[in-house]
Amino acid sequence: MGLSGSIPLLLHNKVSYSQQALFSLVSLPFSLKLLWAPLVDSLYYKPFGRRKSWLVPVQMLCGLMMLGGAPYISGWMGDGPGGVAVAPDVTALTAYFLTLYAMMATQDIAVDGWALTMLSRENVGYASTCNSLGQTLGFFLAHVGFLALNDPGVCNRYFRAPGAASDVGIVTLPSFLVFWAIVFLATTLYVWFCRKERHDESEVETYRQLGRCIRLPSVQLLCGLLLTCKVAFAVTDAATSLKLVEFGMPKEELALMSPLLVALGMLIPVAVGRLTAGPKPLSVFLAGYPLRIAVTLVYAAVLPLARAVYAVPPQTGDRGTFYAALGGAVVLHEVASNFMYVSMMAFFARVSDPAIGGTYMTLLNTVSNLGTKWPNSLSLYLMDSLTERRCFPLGETGGTVLDGGAFDALCTAHETSEACAKLGGHCVVVRDGYNVQVQACVVAGVVWLVLCWRAVVKLQGLKQSEWHIAPGRDVAKVT
Repeated sequence: MGLSGSIPLLLHNKVSYSQQALFSLVSLPFSLKLLWAPLVDSLYYKPFGRRKSWLVPVQMLCGLMMLGGAPYISGWMGDGPGGVAVAPDVTALTAYFLTLYAMMATQDIAVDGWALTMLSRENVGYASTCNSLGQTLGFFLAHVGFLALNDPGVCNRYFRAPGAASDVGIVTLPSFLVFWAIVFLATTLYVWFCRKERHDESEVETYRQLGRCIRLPSVQLLCGLLLTCKVAFAVTDAATSLKLVEFGMPKEELALMSPLLVALGMLIPVAVGRLTAGPKPLSVFLAGYPLRIAVTLVYAAVLPLARAVYAVPPQTGDRGTFYAALGGAVVLHEVASNFMYVSMMAFFARVSDPAIGGTYMTLLNTVSNLGTKWPNSLSLYLMDSLTERRCFPLGETGGTVLDGGAFDALCTAHETSEACAKLGGHCVVVRDGYNVQVQACVVAGVVWLVLCWRAVVKLQGLKQSEWHIAPGRDVAKVT
């Protein structure tokens, strides 16, 4: 999953934003896993264990698929035999990572259910803290670790002895896949010998309980909030890193900021753990929401600094000021994101009915993931159509457009359009789709906060019985 975050950065000069939008769909299984969650929650081989019946085969298959895909991944990325550049196969990359995500989504269902029975009721709120810590560390190793060890400049500067410089990184994408495939297989064999588990429901009964769960007014209201709350952050989450790289910031330089993110991602969940484990975890969510809206505006102000600092030749702009501004934006974003994520996961764990364990958690997590996925993918898809580029003579950013009637055909794909260059010009962005979306997202966020604040507070105050399924019980209406 962390590695899939590196792929868009590696492809940024090779594909369009529309193709990036296609690849962004790889995490879609986390938004659809509810379809098979009841099976994972209730179909298993009793002597082997309820959760291990899915964890072990899924993780073994994932490890084997990583081993099998390693010889082909370079070609899909556009690196042909002998280092010859070829067109990236975004469709193959999407299919490959989509399959890996589907297996990890299945694993996530089992882990969610295991956490509810593994932790005591008074400690179940800490499941979100464990989840956040694990994901942060894993993402750092697979995202930052790979980008750093794959970049020749970083390796020559920090990891190689003087005189041992090379034009390739220490780690390649195929070798990285092979290493982590072995780690996957080894850890799966270890999990094989974990605790025994007990048998509960049949798959038919679990599906019935899921249907009754979805009909709970409290769950329906929560799902509505989850599907809409992330619209305000779509362009920031989906396109900011890509824009920084587009404006010239080396992807390895961007990745090296991640140790700060890892530190924050591990400290913040622990710091807010007592608040999120208490009776009102969503108060932390409401504190993080307006801060995250503000971060959207901060990033919009930082991006022009990146364009100036990394322009060739450099324009007016101090690199130290840019790094300070970007660092501040990153810190604020991480704080706000963790406030919202950890508090919501803690709330899920608190209200989930242990009677259907992983399925209930999966329902809420699935809707939450879908609420993140659809705005982000839509944002990337719309980026090209909302961005207007024109072909101007070299050294100019306005005035007479070269081949005026045909500029749309010349500059729709990339700023380095070969057609425009052949006319002796260069493509200039006259309307950036990122800025258009920032304005729309901020308005959407403010409207959501005004309309939904009281609904969030109301959900937090509901009795536990309003979230649990009781046979024959009439479901009360949430007003």
